[in-house]
Amino acid sequence: MARPFKCRRIDLSPETCYFKPVGVMMKELNEVELTLDEFEAIRLADFEGLYQEDAAKRMNISRQTFGNIIYSAHRKIADFLINSKCLKITGGIVEMKNTDERHFVCYDCKHQWGVAFGTPRPSKCPNCNSSNIHRSGDERGIGHHGCRQNRMGRKRVGEL
Repeated sequence: MARPFKCRRIDLSPETCYFKPVGVMMKELNEVELTLDEFEAIRLADFEGLYQEDAAKRMNISRQTFGNIIYSAHRKIADFLINSKCLKITGGIVEMKNTDERHFVCYDCKHQWGVAFGTPRPSKCPNCNSSNIHRSGDERGIGHHGCRQNRMGRKRVGEL
């Protein structure tokens, strides 16, 4: 029997989940799928510059597993760039770090506040009553808590 798949912790998901070369029709392109945990590994190691040991702790996985994930992510990104393919970021068994509430910011007065999951999205800023409010930039993306497969609803064994 195979070892159970451990849920990977991610801090945020990408604002854009699809990339393609300019000037090429979609039907002519092959697709490379980068999972959310691979995206997070790239973000932690290559963008934030963390050592693999530190990045693995942030994702709640072993250093060896992190190394495997980052290797896979680098191969997929290289394939996307060199062979002019589409890059789709989706999937993987992940758990969002901030699971208790959603955070919002008012673009007019810069006030920030949190709202518990399960409550409706606020329509106005509690500070200035402006309707120019948005999700906080550091947590845009998947707004669900718990361990889940992806936005498409597909599930894998071992998922909550």
